Amino acid sequence: MDTPPLPETFEYPCPRCHAGVLKPRELTYFTALGDELVVVPGFPAWVCDICGYVEYDQRALGWLYTLLSPPMQHRRRQSPPSSAAGLEK
Repeated sequence: MDTPPLPETFEYPCPRCHAGVLKPRELTYFTALGDELVVVPGFPAWVCDICGYVEYDQRALGWLYTLLSPPMQHRRRQSPPSSAAGLEK
């Protein structure tokens, strides 16, 4: 059974104005990371053709947050001093 081909561009109804549709575009994404500003040009987003509402692509945001998160480091735990060591004179 053949399935119909998907349209070349996906469109979704705008959740804000309900009149326009969200279409895929690439925008510059800005975010703060501590005291630093992170700028990502060409970031995938969905933009309403009527009101300009923007939703950044959730999958791309997940990848970006993964890249920006600090690495999981296994730190050596310091053992507390034993009580016997403090009793020595």
